[in-house]
Amino acid sequence: MAEVIIEGVDLLDKVRKCEVKDNEVVKAVEEMKRTGVKMLRDEEWCQEDGLMLKEEKVYIPRDEKLRAEVIRPYHDTPVGGHGGLSQKSDY
Repeated sequence: MAEVIIEGVDLLDKVRKCEVKDNEVVKAVEEMKRTGVKMLRDEEWCQEDGLMLKEEKVYIPRDEKLRAEVIRPYHDTPVGGHGGLSQKSDY
């Protein structure tokens, strides 16, 4: 898995260290630990390199600041047509 480094910040490392724990993710991790597997429900959930993946995509915990930091480089571009993220968002 590739690292995502933007302006000297390793975003995947921030995701790994995030303290926010969503109930759905906690249940998946607990089930993985209990059963001794790294994959659940026909590859819906997977643990890889300290990250939780859902349907082969890195799952970003529901931490508003972290989610904003992850999407900012892709959202705040002239090509994306946006001048920046608002203070309050619904993603």
